[in-house]
Amino acid sequence: MVSLDFELAWGVLDAPGADGPYKANLLGAREAIPRILDLFADYGVAATWATVGFLFAESREELEAFSPARRPAYANPAFATYGERVGASERADPTRFAPSLIRLIAQTPRQRIGTHTFSHYYCLEAGQTVDDFDADLGAAVAIARARGISVRSIVFPRHQVRVDYLPVLTRHGIVSYRGNEGHFLDRPEPYPGGSLPVRAARRANAYVPLTGHHTVPWSLTRPRDGLVNVPASHFLRPIESRLLGLEPLRIGRLRRAMRAAAQRGALLHVWWHPHNMGVRTDEHLACLRDLLETYQDLNEETGFASFALEDVADHALTLASAPES
Repeated sequence: MVSLDFELAWGVLDAPGADGPYKANLLGAREAIPRILDLFADYGVAATWATVGFLFAESREELEAFSPARRPAYANPAFATYGERVGASERADPTRFAPSLIRLIAQTPRQRIGTHTFSHYYCLEAGQTVDDFDADLGAAVAIARARGISVRSIVFPRHQVRVDYLPVLTRHGIVSYRGNEGHFLDRPEPYPGGSLPVRAARRANAYVPLTGHHTVPWSLTRPRDGLVNVPASHFLRPIESRLLGLEPLRIGRLRRAMRAAAQRGALLHVWWHPHNMGVRTDEHLACLRDLLETYQDLNEETGFASFALEDVADHALTLASAPES
């Protein structure tokens, strides 16, 4: 299964920055997304696009109209996306608005639109509260509803999952979320998320199986208090020039994990940001096609299937509500 963190500028304002050299990735994501969607359609792949609510707005005025009065007061002002200056519209500011891309995603078969909160909200940073989160999430659900989209899943920005915030999700109709991988390299932490050795180990883990395949047994998706946690398995790390010689290891690691999941009758939850593919797009999409061909082979051999977060939640909730025989 696949989930994508669709955030554009809103996910990188603090680092690496949205208007410096990384802007090429953000603009390139606008070209990459239709091509990713075409690949998903060609291979029958379902995906959840966890979308920052700000991106739904058609204009600066509409963004302000949907923004809640209650806002987080982060101790670090770099996180304060509500104070960001924006252009007048998607045409004027294509890295901060994306309603046309959201429409394209919604029109593509088997694609679901979830939320990445309204403002790319950080649940573990100092200066915010659960009530601030509630207001932010309410705005995300409202602006999606105005586009005819019912939000039923969430991906927490920076994987800052908080157990004490989970009841807020069900109040807003959300039934599924992408949880953390469940090992020491992916603990929920404030930004920047781990010491230098831990971040180095995360990078190495993309090439060699330091922590295993991370397949997700269906038993782990059993609902708790009406919520289904579908843990992440692997971040589809972008190509790095200095590590080009290791690319066969990176793709091979994911292929082996997919095969392990298929053999075990389990899930494999792969995720990335569209802007990861905003540069070297042809190379990234060639890698994605390679993985999708592996998926197709496993689907034909074993019935290994593709799901969105919402599909997994529906299956788990149905099983949980079925009478015991």
